[in-house]
Amino acid sequence: MTSRATAADRIEHFSRKLEFETDPSDVHAAIHAGESFVFVDTRGDVAWRQGRAVGARHLPTREIAARAAAEIPAGTPVVVYCWSPGCNGATKGALEFAKLGYEVREMIGGFEYWAKEGFPVESDEGRIVREPDVLTAPAAGPDCDC
Repeated sequence: MTSRATAADRIEHFSRKLEFETDPSDVHAAIHAGESFVFVDTRGDVAWRQGRAVGARHLPTREIAARAAAEIPAGTPVVVYCWSPGCNGATKGALEFAKLGYEVREMIGGFEYWAKEGFPVESDEGRIVREPDVLTAPAAGPDCDC
């Protein structure tokens, strides 16, 4: 478990990582703070109908190149998500937005952790109320305070 990386290398790596990634808790806090960005669900139609983060816009990865410029003003920050940590769909979606020149961040954990942390979820049938999973979110507070 040794590495040749220096402290400066580690600082640069983790600083850069935070420029491109965020998590459900931080996204939820940013929404409530009124930060200006577009929250994008990059999954396909079936997944979207099954459930999504309240406030997210549906723009499947395969449609980003064709639709983004008409639907999201240039210069608008974007946060993308897909299913879960086991899916790289959000990474693919983020790449498509980056190719178009958008400031884009990937929400790690995806829809799975958004829902597990008890943040607002809806489906085509309406709101879905879920209690936070105590293994992924604090039971007594709005965020993990990390």
